[in-house]
Amino acid sequence: MEATVAERGQITLPKAVRDALGLTKGSVLKVELEGGRIILRKNVDDALAKLRGRFKLPEGTSTDDVMRELRGRAPGDPVDL
Repeated sequence: MEATVAERGQITLPKAVRDALGLTKGSVLKVELEGGRIILRKNVDDALAKLRGRFKLPEGTSTDDVMRELRGRAPGDPVDL
């Protein structure tokens, strides 16, 4: 894939790249130089910040309850007999 640098230094990422990474208008990318390469990384913190607070647990459910449901009994949990 190729991208052309415009007059003001801007590039347009190919649609396949944007779609694969879930990039939309306003997405933040980290730009790094490594030798003679430019590396663009999706800013995961930005994506997580957008989701923060959007999902609510059912009344009376704690995050510990959810983690036990996903992972099973935690060390130190009482054993149900």
